[in-house]
Amino acid sequence: MRISVIGCGYLGAVHAATLASMGHSVVGIDVDAAKVEQLGRGAAPFFEPGLDELLRDGIATGRLSFSTNFADAACAELHFLCVGTPQSKTSDGADLSYLVAATGALLPHLAAGSAVVGKSTVPVGTVDMLSGVLDERPDVLLGWNPEFLRQGTAVRDSLVPDRLVYGVSGKGTTGAAITAALDAVYAPLLAAGIPRLVCNFATAELIKSASNAYLATKLSFINAMAELCDATGADVQQLGSAMGLDPRIGSRYLHAGLGFGGGCLPKDIRSLRVQAAGLGVDSVDQWMGVVDAINRDQRSRTVELARDLCGGQLSGRRVTVLGAAFKPDTDDIRDSPALDVALQLASHGAHVTVTDPAAINNAWLRCPQLRFEPCTSRALEGAELVLLLTEWDEYASLRPAEAGALVRRRTLLDARNVIDASVWEAAGWTVRGLGRGRATRPGAAAGHRLV
Repeated sequence: MRISVIGCGYLGAVHAATLASMGHSVVGIDVDAAKVEQLGRGAAPFFEPGLDELLRDGIATGRLSFSTNFADAACAELHFLCVGTPQSKTSDGADLSYLVAATGALLPHLAAGSAVVGKSTVPVGTVDMLSGVLDERPDVLLGWNPEFLRQGTAVRDSLVPDRLVYGVSGKGTTGAAITAALDAVYAPLLAAGIPRLVCNFATAELIKSASNAYLATKLSFINAMAELCDATGADVQQLGSAMGLDPRIGSRYLHAGLGFGGGCLPKDIRSLRVQAAGLGVDSVDQWMGVVDAINRDQRSRTVELARDLCGGQLSGRRVTVLGAAFKPDTDDIRDSPALDVALQLASHGAHVTVTDPAAINNAWLRCPQLRFEPCTSRALEGAELVLLLTEWDEYASLRPAEAGALVRRRTLLDARNVIDASVWEAAGWTVRGLGRGRATRPGAAAGHRLV
């Protein structure tokens, strides 16, 4: 099929490259000329494993191109809206202005009988609102096909998704036509047995937010249990492992730590809360408020644990933060818990050095007041406290003896609970984690003071 992808940010770039790999002819449209030029060279403007290879392959075969001109989408039979819907600057709701603007810009170039299908995460009622934008084009079909990408595994999530969801109209033959068009797009996936769900617009609009809200709930729940474990001396990792063996619960997203960030989970639970409040559904509003508050509190808890490990005083201490991205395998620093903690430490007078395998440049542009060092070894030199805040493999696999030779004090706060504390303690380190009891070595927290 001939397909256009409107908006070539994280979602759009991955979706366009994936569709081209399925054999479709795809043009990606974006108003950012620099981004379009970079994508046209087969280079993603962000770090995502496997994406550059997919882009280069699509461009080399001639099936994939990028443009800033909406007129280049005119020949497409189907148009995917992949425009960002960030949190509003004035509220916790979603900002739909970019989506509306992109739809309006596409309108003059829609061929009769073509289909416009949204993929962006949006509040309920967005499709009805866009129907108004497309009122003058009754010959154009409208549907919704929510995305479920995870940063760091987005290429695989696109090529082997958990499910496909089609939001369609129940009026006349429109729903059947949109379903047929999307079946043609995803024919290779359907042939491979990927589950498909066809539903109404409201359900399709809610699915991504509801899914993220549930995942956020599991994360905040286990983090609340981590605080209880610290108060009682229990071990949250053993607790989570035992809970996860119950098939009704499952082990995924029951790993306690610093909490979630990024451009999806925080934004989506806040948007869902705004929607629920507007509809008078107080239970969802209050529930999401608690989930969000627990997640935010993990950051301040981590800062207080760092202060404790520094003898009650952060001012003047040399602190190394391992990680700036909100999660590993991405350079995304949006709402990054790691950067938030680094900034809080600096605000208390600590001399903070931040390192990260992929997100250094983005983090430096956002937080120039911090010191950044791309080399992990150099970042560790002279540190009085090390905080592991993003669970990159290279940090989880650090050798404690080698790291210990670089630092001034062998003191580690593993806020992601990914290292083997016993191995590090055997090498002379004092180790603390979230939910691992007040100290992983009896009396270590109380007795350890910097001089």
